[in-house]
Amino acid sequence: MKLIAKLFIALTVVLASNFALSQSYPTKTIKLVVPFPPGGPTDIVARPLAQMLGESMKQSVIVENKGGAGGSVAADFVAKSPPDGYTIMVGTVGTHAINGSLYRQLPYDMTKDFTPIALVASAPVVIVVPTSSNIKNLADLIREAKAKPDFIAFGTAGNGTPGHLTGALFETATKIKLKHIPYKGSAPAVTDLLGGQIPLMFDPIQSVLPHIQSGKLTALAVTSKTRSPLLPNVPTVAESNYPNFESTAWWAVFAPAKLPENVTTVLTNQVQKIASSAAFKEKLGNVGVQPNTNFKESLSNFQTREIAKWAIAVRDSGASLD
Repeated sequence: MKLIAKLFIALTVVLASNFALSQSYPTKTIKLVVPFPPGGPTDIVARPLAQMLGESMKQSVIVENKGGAGGSVAADFVAKSPPDGYTIMVGTVGTHAINGSLYRQLPYDMTKDFTPIALVASAPVVIVVPTSSNIKNLADLIREAKAKPDFIAFGTAGNGTPGHLTGALFETATKIKLKHIPYKGSAPAVTDLLGGQIPLMFDPIQSVLPHIQSGKLTALAVTSKTRSPLLPNVPTVAESNYPNFESTAWWAVFAPAKLPENVTTVLTNQVQKIASSAAFKEKLGNVGVQPNTNFKESLSNFQTREIAKWAIAVRDSGASLD
């Protein structure tokens, strides 16, 4: 009886502690780590999220940019931080779905070292050609690529980027073979595409949208399941005879593993509320990044599917980084 009483007291203390933690959290500044330098698409998502999260939770939320190794430096830092809810990060399709297959030695485990909070936003990759190209639609591209295997070159922001791996997924789905030309970032690749040095590019929408809108580039397709609101007349790959095709860049909030359940609940509810709000959508602007408003699927399940999909893309592309 004494043992039972002691166990009951211990359980009561734990429950009371967790309850108190959830009731008091947060009591100090929260650090939202961004795994890339300032000014990029992840910043577009992180900055308004931090502002609105701080306002909603009545506590300061600061953004800390920590770039390096395709986001792995920041992810490793967060993975090794105390699981108290005061160090969280905006993870990306790279840090939490691609890097595990792409890097030979990753200092963190994409699932075991994190507590998934919520998917926040996504953006499709766009398949683009110069407007002067004789390729006018996706059918033209596939037909020419089948006639000339490994001849048509496509540029991307670099090896292992969403553009590169989306290209690999596209090759597998359509049974064609293209020639990959990696650049050091989107900007030089877009410059060469506009100048006619390369005939084709796979890149997230925010990089090529201004040139599509100005008429310099033609969008053949977007890679999301549904059409982009900013390119309503551009078909998806899925509706072009490849119904299962989907590839998006995405952003989600992760915390270190073993985050207390009650703190996880608080963060999840707050982040989901913000992501699904009209105010957050407005703050993201008109660059093609769309907030996630559908939380029927948990981030954990979504991540599991994404890891499996991108592992195939990395394998088929042959990409590998140290």
